[in-house]
Amino acid sequence: MAPWFIIVALTISSSIDNLGVGLSYGIRKIRISIYSNFLIAVICFLFSVTGIYFGLWIATVLPGILPMILGAIILGIIGIRIILLTKPTKEKEEIAKLPTNTKTSYIGWGESIMLGIALSANALTNGVGAGLLGFSPFLISLLAAIGSFVTVWAGVEFGVKLINIRIGKYTIGEFGTVISGVLLLIVAVLVFF
Repeated sequence: MAPWFIIVALTISSSIDNLGVGLSYGIRKIRISIYSNFLIAVICFLFSVTGIYFGLWIATVLPGILPMILGAIILGIIGIRIILLTKPTKEKEEIAKLPTNTKTSYIGWGESIMLGIALSANALTNGVGAGLLGFSPFLISLLAAIGSFVTVWAGVEFGVKLINIRIGKYTIGEFGTVISGVLLLIVAVLVFF
């Protein structure tokens, strides 16, 4: 399978949740400043590079094709988990119906750090899978950080306009998350071809 496809899929998967979070902030008229967004992207980079180096280390310990098999299994499990977590629930639908703020506000540095850590979970686990498959730590981590920055910005900017648009049972943010899970499953399967 073409390495560029895996790199694109990992980049999208690492940052697609950020789009959904950005949308949820945008609909409530809560802004994320460029500095806060940059901090979130740096945290994403650090988590991603840590995961990749851990994956590379495991690859040196495991013999033969076991690192590739383990990497594919990890990415497959993450993909399934992402798809299952986006299942629409009544609680999510009730949250979507809550009234929005009438005044615009910004998140603080503390919330930015917590948000960065929460959003970097995918980057960390995807990084382990990428490391097991032998990808460049810097390239994957840089792309994950750029993807994080762009998707958080886009989510906030388009939140008010897009949050009520649905594709089937899913909001735009949830649908994007499903796509990222499917991409990871495709990567996990195609690693063997």
